[in-house]
Amino acid sequence: MVGDLAAEFEAERGHLTAVAHRMLGSRSEAEDAVQETWLRYAGALADPAARAQIRELRAWLTTTCSRICLDVLRSARVRRETYPGQWLPEPVVTAVPATDGFAPDPAERAVRTDQLGTALLVVLERLAPEQRVAFVLHDVFAVPFATIAEVLRTTPAAARQLASRARRAVTGPDVPRHTADLAEQQRVLAAFATAVESGELDRLVEVLAPDVVMVGDSGGHFPAARRPVVGAEAVARFILGLFGQAGRFAGPLLARPVLVDGALGWQMETVYRDGRTLRLVMAYAVHEGRITGVFNQLNPEKLPELPPFGPDDAWPPRW
Repeated sequence: MVGDLAAEFEAERGHLTAVAHRMLGSRSEAEDAVQETWLRYAGALADPAARAQIRELRAWLTTTCSRICLDVLRSARVRRETYPGQWLPEPVVTAVPATDGFAPDPAERAVRTDQLGTALLVVLERLAPEQRVAFVLHDVFAVPFATIAEVLRTTPAAARQLASRARRAVTGPDVPRHTADLAEQQRVLAAFATAVESGELDRLVEVLAPDVVMVGDSGGHFPAARRPVVGAEAVARFILGLFGQAGRFAGPLLARPVLVDGALGWQMETVYRDGRTLRLVMAYAVHEGRITGVFNQLNPEKLPELPPFGPDDAWPPRW
C-alpha cells in the first residue's frame, strides 16, 4: 500500500513543486512544502477507505500543498521585512536545450510567456498571501475558483475577487513586461552583451526600455544596490560600471547562457578581490525588442546548485 501511495504521489511531485515555487519564490521552501504534503498525504490516505473517497488526487494534493504554502507566505512576510537589501527569489537554473534551443516553438507560443521568468516572481512579492495563492492557482495553473475557495476557506466569489486584484497588480504599468519567446530573448541579450563589451553608454541604452528596472540581491554578502535602479540611462551606467571595474575581481569572468525560471539569462562566476568565489545569475524580462527588467541574484545562499561550466564558457557568453 505504501508503495502505491508513493508512486501516485511521485507522479504529481513535478506539478506540486511548480505550484509551490510560484507561490513561495524559493526552491528550498517549495521542496519543503511538497515534502510536508507527502507526509499529510501518507498519513491521511493510508486507510484504503479514506483513499477511495478522494475522487481527484491532483486536486486534493494541490489544495493541501497550497494551504501549506499559504502558512509559509504569512510567516515569510515578517522575515522579508528584516532581509538585508533587495530580495529576489531563488532562481531555477537549467541548461539551454542544445539543439535549436532558441528556435521558435509552437508549444512555447501556446504558453503565456509573461507567466515565465523571474519578473513574475518578483511582482508576486507585492501581493498579500491570499492574493498570491488565488492568482497562481487560477491564472497560472487554471484551478477553478471553487477549489481555490476551499484552499483559502472562503467563498468562490471572494476567491475570484482576490485573483482579480492580484491580476491588476501583476499587469500594472510599473511592472516589467516579459512577452518575448526564446528566439527574441536571444537576439536582445546578444545585442546587450555586445553593447556592454563596447563600453558605449548610448549603445547600451538603445537595448533597454526607457522604464527598465534593475534589482540585485546579495543577501548582504557582496556589495549591491539597496534600492532598484530605474531608467535606461541609470541602469546602463550601473551595468557599465559593474563590468568595467575589473579591479574588484581577482580572476577571469566565466559566463554561459542558461534558462532562469524558464526564460533566457546568464550564469556567471569569478573570484572576488578578497578571494571568495562570486556566483551570479542574471535574469531578464524582454518586451518588444528591449530589456524591461534585469534581476541579479548573487546571494550564495540562494545559489546552492548550478550547472557546471565548460571549457569555453567565458565572457561574453557564446550562443
